[in-house]
Amino acid sequence: MIEAPDLSLAALAPLLFVFGAACIGVLVEAFGPREYRHPVQVAVALLGTVGAFVSTLRLAGTREITAGGALAVDGAALFLQATIAGLGALSLLLFAERSLDPARSAFVTSAAVPVGSPRDRELATSEQVQTEVYPLASFAIGGMMLFVASNDLLIMFVALEVLSLPLYLISGMARRRRLLSQEAAVKYFLLGAFASAFFLYGLALVYGATGSVRLRDIRAAAVADGTDVLLVLGLALLVVGLLFKASVAPFHSWTPDVYQGAPTPVTAFMAACTKVAAFGAILRLLYVAFGTSEWTWRPLIYGIAIVSMVVGAVLGLTQTDLKRMLAYSSIAHAGFLLTGVIGLQADGGGSGLAATMFYLLAYGLTTIGAFAVLTLVRDGDGEAGHLSQWAGLASRSPLTAAVMALFLLALAGIPLTAGFTGKFAVFRAAIESGAWPLAVVALLASAVAAFFYLRVIVLMYFSQPAADGPTVGVPGLPTVIVLAITATTTLALGIVPGAVLDLADRAAIFVG
Repeated sequence: MIEAPDLSLAALAPLLFVFGAACIGVLVEAFGPREYRHPVQVAVALLGTVGAFVSTLRLAGTREITAGGALAVDGAALFLQATIAGLGALSLLLFAERSLDPARSAFVTSAAVPVGSPRDRELATSEQVQTEVYPLASFAIGGMMLFVASNDLLIMFVALEVLSLPLYLISGMARRRRLLSQEAAVKYFLLGAFASAFFLYGLALVYGATGSVRLRDIRAAAVADGTDVLLVLGLALLVVGLLFKASVAPFHSWTPDVYQGAPTPVTAFMAACTKVAAFGAILRLLYVAFGTSEWTWRPLIYGIAIVSMVVGAVLGLTQTDLKRMLAYSSIAHAGFLLTGVIGLQADGGGSGLAATMFYLLAYGLTTIGAFAVLTLVRDGDGEAGHLSQWAGLASRSPLTAAVMALFLLALAGIPLTAGFTGKFAVFRAAIESGAWPLAVVALLASAVAAFFYLRVIVLMYFSQPAADGPTVGVPGLPTVIVLAITATTTLALGIVPGAVLDLADRAAIFVG
């Protein structure tokens, strides 16, 4: 006789809000009149993410295993779920922006129309939009929130697929440069399928070695026989699958192409939320399932962190497209985040976990802000992606240039910004754990990466603008809200970060 698992609806409330909103969005898409779908879909999606955010706040201090042991509701899961919900709400506001050009939206009117056909050219200037992006984004957010709370490798795999499949679809829905967007979506899908296969094969090996997919049982088996070849190989394959999602070198090949080809609001969504979800799963896997057998994963993470920092910093110097430059910035920041992973203690606590969670929050806010500014700077074909098109921006729109400079300085880790506080926290955690050589490499990589951020600032302030550009679109209310929140928090987390650092420190707890 099969017994029903114990379920705590209160503990599952954040997930219920987001998945409930996604399901309602599907029904609206199926039965709602087309002319009313967009405002209804925006309202439903935002209600789901905001409701999830508030639910995580109400659950603060909860430590509970629910759903038959498959989900862990603890400090780390709630902090990361709140971060994903908040960043997801900001991303949805960028999705909703429709006032920047005659086409009104970054998304196609109909994704099923062949590229270049007469119907496609006719729809290019339509004010209609593919509103399926909102329930798809809600499903992705729900998958991310499930991902960071998974206490079971099977649930983790299901969450990985739930968050990935919608992203593959919405990456190919750009209104402009549709072929590039669809190419990016296909690349993302194919490489994502390989990553899922790695994760699933690693899951099978770990199950074969331990007889369980529950993280706590895997940890007990690792303590008893940490040298088991199947267990170590399975761990390596699981980590590869997760590092792909986190866009960590050398598993980063999809990142520049997808960041460039996807609609910019989708790029912002992936860069911020997917990074939080992937690192949340990495932290839980390493420190709940393999926390006391550090030797099996610590050298691997140590080497990958160095590779990611070097690849991101060096190749970022060669980029002339701003979205590709931010993609390599993301790869470098993934390496910086791994220094915080190294800094965690074997019991799953310590300053490394708090520092990594704070860094994820700071990086997510800064990145969404930077991509929000990118949507405003225009040329004749839409967004001005090439660096040369940003020359002299400060003379045409001083406020836009100042806000972008703030985000770039934060990404570079300049003092009095959130980026500096985050980097200082993870580097300190690494040094305290004895990984000071890794912190030295991270400091050098930060200095190299600072060059390509500062290059954009020099272009905006010290170069003459071209005769035909750049132009700055007038943002609608959604973009104004996003920029106000991200710019304010980027400064606040750099000047007075104490309250959020304390909150992250109190939340730095895994149960399993």
